[in-house]
Amino acid sequence: FCLTFNLMYLSDIISDGVNILHEDIYINGCSDSDGESMYALDGEEKWVADHINKRGVEPQPSFVDHIRYPRGFYEQAVSDQQVCRGSLKILRIVIKDPLENDPPSSLMIYTREDVELREKNTLICYVTGFYPAPVNFYWTKNGENVTQGTSTNVPYPNKDGSFNQFSRLEFIPQLGDIYSCTVKHLALDQPLTRIWDVEKTQPGIGPAVFCGLGLTVGLLGVATGTFFLIKGNKCS
Repeated sequence: FCLTFNLMYLSDIISDGVNILHEDIYINGCSDSDGESMYALDGEEKWVADHINKRGVEPQPSFVDHIRYPRGFYEQAVSDQQVCRGSLKILRIVIKDPLENDPPSSLMIYTREDVELREKNTLICYVTGFYPAPVNFYWTKNGENVTQGTSTNVPYPNKDGSFNQFSRLEFIPQLGDIYSCTVKHLALDQPLTRIWDVEKTQPGIGPAVFCGLGLTVGLLGVATGTFFLIKGNKCS
């Protein structure tokens, strides 16, 4: 696997002279059989080359503002892939000893939104700390393999030289459903798996708190009224 990335820092001056620094990155990686090209801004994926369907993809959800990339970006990504594979051949000759393989150090699975039964949501499987890239993700629902509604981003470099990567699964929570995310990497002896199940939403404590407060205030009112009633009778 061969990987190159270009890093650029952009300065944005807003009101009162405040200077905000942005990190723009372009990643181009390849192997003998696969390749990835991706643009990101401040650690968020903005544009990805879909080499299967031969087009560029903007993976952000529809409700956010998109950065529009001009025509020709995908063609440039294809050219970069050719350069990458040529560099990979040279590296294999120069570097005879393979680099150390690091297995993933962490695997998490969580939902994008708070869970509401029968409301569309997204399960996110996140893995980090591995080298080289990429990892392979596998989803199951109630023990059955799932491919529809899944998407996986390109590996993103960490500051220590390792990588992190996400996979997403669009789903509709139903009570009793059990989902799993499994990650395979060449440095792992066995795949890593995390389980997530749909549990009945627990009632909030707000109603109980307000009821308790109301009861307390009511009792205090009764006690205060009784005190002044007795005191008034004594005075008379």
